[in-house]
Amino acid sequence: MNTSPPLWKASVVLKKEEAADVCALFEITPPLPQAVLTAEEPFSDDATVEALYDVMPDGDLLSKLAGKEVRVIILPDLDWIRLSQEGLPPVRAGRFFVYGAHDQGKVPPGVIPIRIEAGLAFGTGHHETTALCLSILSDLAKRRRYANVLDLGCGTGLLAIGAAKLWRRHVIASDIDPVAAAVTRENAVANGEAPLVAALVADGPMHPTLVRAAPFDLILANILAGPLTRLAPSIARVAGGTLVLSGLLRWQENQVLSYYRPHGFVLRAVRRDGVWSALVLERPSAKR
Repeated sequence: MNTSPPLWKASVVLKKEEAADVCALFEITPPLPQAVLTAEEPFSDDATVEALYDVMPDGDLLSKLAGKEVRVIILPDLDWIRLSQEGLPPVRAGRFFVYGAHDQGKVPPGVIPIRIEAGLAFGTGHHETTALCLSILSDLAKRRRYANVLDLGCGTGLLAIGAAKLWRRHVIASDIDPVAAAVTRENAVANGEAPLVAALVADGPMHPTLVRAAPFDLILANILAGPLTRLAPSIARVAGGTLVLSGLLRWQENQVLSYYRPHGFVLRAVRRDGVWSALVLERPSAKR
């Protein structure tokens, strides 16, 4: 029997060229959704953007921001997040190939495969920011090895598993959500990386386990701009060198950077996909 709480769905029909902007709007407008999906009509210019929530969203506010009527309904007692993600195509990002059980047997040669099942945690590789981070990991691996990695706000643990596969070193994956930590452990086992990936519940970088493990020579934080700015001082305290920051929109790049530059970090690279961005920062004074 499914005991998950009921979900709410906000949906809007619009033109295909407007879908990316409205997806981004849904992603960053409180209450934050559990998933955002786009369905395009194959023989018309229309698309439907849907967001799933564990609390009722403000339909009037979303309508005002989107400039179109956003319909809000409560869904039947089903695991809609899992159902909505099942059947998604595999994702190729850098050296990584992210797939689900339905794609077994389709893994091409010469890639680093990661199997991630759809579930209650964020991070199947289909969101632009997750794919951006995976491609950045691939590029970083061409230049150096990282010995102490933290995946902050790990979701499904996809980035932590990717780092473990690249460098064969211990990785800590933390998330404020106990479900995400549990999902990360399951995915680490499924990918044969349980000995290298340690998942824990933590409300930020100042968790005692993370402080003891610091400094991290690589921190991955694919969260939203708000938490990235709020956590900047504590992230800086446990950081030893490189930061990969994502979950932010293009117009938020300078805002996020302004919180990290006072801590000695400089921008090394920007990766973008549509309206989304990922930043690579380094602290040049850090010992290597």
